[in-house]
Amino acid sequence: METDMTVTDQSTTPIADGVSLTDGAASKVKALLDGEGRDDLALRIAVQPGGCSGLRYQLYFDERNLDGDIVAEFSGVNVVTDRMSAPYLMGATIDFVDTIEKQGFTIDNPNATGSCACGDSFH
Repeated sequence: METDMTVTDQSTTPIADGVSLTDGAASKVKALLDGEGRDDLALRIAVQPGGCSGLRYQLYFDERNLDGDIVAEFSGVNVVTDRMSAPYLMGATIDFVDTIEKQGFTIDNPNATGSCACGDSFH
């Protein structure tokens, strides 16, 4: 299933059937891809067992197309979720923060009932 979706502002409502990417996150991903000189990569978000809370997020660039992948486009950036991770990530929003205290991608996941102090894992 392939869906074209566009984020129109920073305060976008998470898409019920998948992951949303804010404009800030899409801009950062696009800049990273441009820096690599690659336009064939997608941002893959997955959930794997591990971390101090039971499940941990994986966020990385991937050129693979796996059977059952859910693909969405945000401002020219493809975001891919595998079918096993999708139920854990429905409605999640990926943002990029750049403040004096913190820089990096954040995931706001309404499915997480708790998380670790570092925010890298959840349950």
